[in-house]
Amino acid sequence: MGKIRVKTFGSPEEEEQEKKLLKQKKEAKKMAKAPGLKGGERVVSVGPSEEELAKNIETETKPEGKEEGKTSFKTSKIKKEKFAKGKRQRSQNYLANVSMVDKAKIYPLSEALKILSEFKKSKFDETVELHVNTNIDSLSASITLPHGTGKKVRVAIADDKLIESIESGKIDFDILVASPSIMPRLAKVAKILGPKGLMPNPKNGTITDKPQDLIKKYEGGQINIKTEAKTPLIHLTVGKISFGEKKLTDNIESIIKVIKKENIAKIVLKSTMSPSIKVKI
Repeated sequence: MGKIRVKTFGSPEEEEQEKKLLKQKKEAKKMAKAPGLKGGERVVSVGPSEEELAKNIETETKPEGKEEGKTSFKTSKIKKEKFAKGKRQRSQNYLANVSMVDKAKIYPLSEALKILSEFKKSKFDETVELHVNTNIDSLSASITLPHGTGKKVRVAIADDKLIESIESGKIDFDILVASPSIMPRLAKVAKILGPKGLMPNPKNGTITDKPQDLIKKYEGGQINIKTEAKTPLIHLTVGKISFGEKKLTDNIESIIKVIKKENIAKIVLKSTMSPSIKVKI
């Protein structure tokens, strides 16, 4: 026969002692014998209790970011993809305008300007841009547009005070003109002005004995045409959408004449917020 346990009823002190023994037995079950220890040597089991395990399981199965009675504000996968780094979002106007342009077609200038005028517009008067790929690596010239650019050009004359301002990182001009005598002192900021295309240069006519006269010319619509340092590409502002087709045509044809058709490989026309339109040379 197996062991028979007989419960006896004793004094309250004895019952309290029995409870303590039962508690010690329960705690002993939580002890685990570690490998390599001698008999009787025990270590406390390290790890979550059953209650903790149950709580962890509940937490893992519960949707992230949600609490009882509350709506989750966690960004969805679709939203993350929508705002993924490097993925540009286009406006409805832009997408509508794209459908009006045949990317494989090269349009005559008159037709390109007509399409540009029919595009859905932004709330501001967009700038019209001309981007020209050239057949030669280095090209520079100056031209006064018949109708200006529609943009107020900030012209500055180089002097010691301006050089100090440039050294501190402040550049608040679009064109810098200089007299020959200031050029040696201006050389120390050439590394700042050069990459921005702002360094005065005799080739583009920004070095002169009469810088005040140049200010009048640039404010009257004169622009510099110059290819990028490492790419045979020219970016130009040729007016505003509000100019209309006639004035824009005059400005663009004047630029093409100065650059010369034989030096042009490709022309693209666009406004600030519009898709590009390929233009016949």
